[in-house]
Amino acid sequence: MDSLKASFSPQPDATVFVVNVIHAHPGKQDEAFAIIQDVVHYVAERKPGFLWSNLAKSTDGQTVVNIEAIADEGNVGEFFSDPVFVEKFRQLDAVSTSEFHVYRVGDLVLPKLPG
Repeated sequence: MDSLKASFSPQPDATVFVVNVIHAHPGKQDEAFAIIQDVVHYVAERKPGFLWSNLAKSTDGQTVVNIEAIADEGNVGEFFSDPVFVEKFRQLDAVSTSEFHVYRVGDLVLPKLPG
């Protein structure tokens, strides 16, 4: 099997993104990160609609973000129909408040370098 490689294109593809913004309770950023990391790894290992994810912690210690590329908006419903996924995702409630939205790429902006 060929290994998958993330890449960028100068033209926007019809990529769909889920953006989770997780507002950690005081002192709980690392725990929130570990929980969403577990959720994302679970999805990556089991759901064909998953393409890739970037997980990041804010430098102020307050938030965690998951920017996740999926094949289609319908994948969100597929993920939430999995009871193990739901149980893992709900663990965030103990250490944070969170929200997510689904986006479709409309423009890709690259630097305009001289030369």
